[in-house]
Amino acid sequence: MRRPNVLLVTLDQWRGDCLSAAGHPAVFTPNLDRLAGEGVRFASHFAQAAPCGPSRASLLTGTYQHVHRSVLNGTPLDARFTNVALAMREVGYDPVLFGHTDTTVDPRTVLADDPRLGDYEGSLPGFRVGLDLPEHRNAWYRWLEARGHDVSDRERFLRPRDDVPVPEGRGASWPPSPFDADETETAFLVGEVLDELARLEAAGDPWFVHASIYRPHPPFVVPAPWHDLVDPAAVPDPIVDDVQAGAEPHPFVAAARSFSAYRPPTDDLDLRQVRATYYGMMAEVDAQVGRLLGALDDLGATDDTVIVVTSDHGEMLGDHGLMSKLGFHDQAFHIPLIVRVPASIGVGVAFSEVAGRVVEGFTENVDVMPTVLDLAGVEVPRQCQGRSLRPFLDGSVADGGAPDDWRTAVHWEFDFRAWAGSGVLDGGDGHRCNLAVRRDRQGKYVHFAGLAPIFFDLDEDPEERQPLAGHPAMTGYLAALLDWRMATDDQELADHLALPGGMIVLGS
Repeated sequence: MRRPNVLLVTLDQWRGDCLSAAGHPAVFTPNLDRLAGEGVRFASHFAQAAPCGPSRASLLTGTYQHVHRSVLNGTPLDARFTNVALAMREVGYDPVLFGHTDTTVDPRTVLADDPRLGDYEGSLPGFRVGLDLPEHRNAWYRWLEARGHDVSDRERFLRPRDDVPVPEGRGASWPPSPFDADETETAFLVGEVLDELARLEAAGDPWFVHASIYRPHPPFVVPAPWHDLVDPAAVPDPIVDDVQAGAEPHPFVAAARSFSAYRPPTDDLDLRQVRATYYGMMAEVDAQVGRLLGALDDLGATDDTVIVVTSDHGEMLGDHGLMSKLGFHDQAFHIPLIVRVPASIGVGVAFSEVAGRVVEGFTENVDVMPTVLDLAGVEVPRQCQGRSLRPFLDGSVADGGAPDDWRTAVHWEFDFRAWAGSGVLDGGDGHRCNLAVRRDRQGKYVHFAGLAPIFFDLDEDPEERQPLAGHPAMTGYLAALLDWRMATDDQELADHLALPGGMIVLGS
């Protein structure tokens, strides 16, 4: 049987609650909703790390952060790890990347003067780069210039127009970008992807394309008409922590709030406008996803293509008094996952039987690589610590069910060693500046290497407004977190054993 095409789409900094199909009151995502209706939406899906580089290392290698150890943007990814692109290349695919993976090269594999050692925005080994679009955006600016824009002041394309007055009831991020809706970074990237898809379909071989879309990552600005799509008065109120009067915030939270990058606007209207602008940015990205889906239809490739859409992490968006992606709250780690598998690739069930399903069972970004490989008929490497989601896609489990041994909790990690020595945390031992989270339906336990733990009773406090320093369940969560950590240590060689007759693998 012909291997399928695979289109892996990552949306940068997209919160998991922000789909109109998930019931969000202010988000407009008809194209992602269409995809969810034709495929399977995983409603309890979580990233394993933040920011972008560490999270994508987990996504693309199928390993947890405490194994791959790429803990910051700019931390090298150990060359001993394979990844989804290398694994697909081994069986004949030519994986091609549009956008970014934020991968720093292993310094042991290159010369000391290699320019890649000064850049955290390298491309993952195994990918042919169809479009390199990191934060400097050089290719996009050249494209804008060719369309008649004066790009001598590049920064003006990253901020709202200053020649448009802000109307009553709108905040500082309301003015539109100084370019049209068909000239966004996303529109540019998708156009390049569409050209490549046409070439690949003409060639006739199965293909693997990774479209890594930078938005709705800040800056918070979007062109008309998306800038005015959502009324700030209609956005959900930010979640405010409910702590006892006079109580000091947890040292981690106090430290985070001391950095300007994590502080939300102090003016209520400006904060509500940032939220509205973020939702408008999502609508713009959704429209471009619609172009991708339409192109597959036009090329006759839809029934031969596995489509996977997810994100690297979420966005605090002012909830809990924080912006950006960090820490332990769901807003920064709960992300979307939608998988569409056409019946033609033979997963064992008529496509119509699973179309529109919503899986509530916990899934993680480390599951994406084994899922893609499994659906493409590629052996899953031993290093992968996630699991293929095929049982949810091929009818092996009933709607609403899960395999008997499926996970009942999710885990993620956040490393904040970059804060060490900044004076915002006592005892600046960078190696101890990290946290790990165990989250199930009833509670969330946050363990710090050098600070007091936190617990949230999700039965009583589903919005995580009340961080608890003590709770009877904490001991059990700590033990379960330790079990997870011990069970997910690197096993690549640990279960090999040299014997007189040759090396064996225990348990195989």
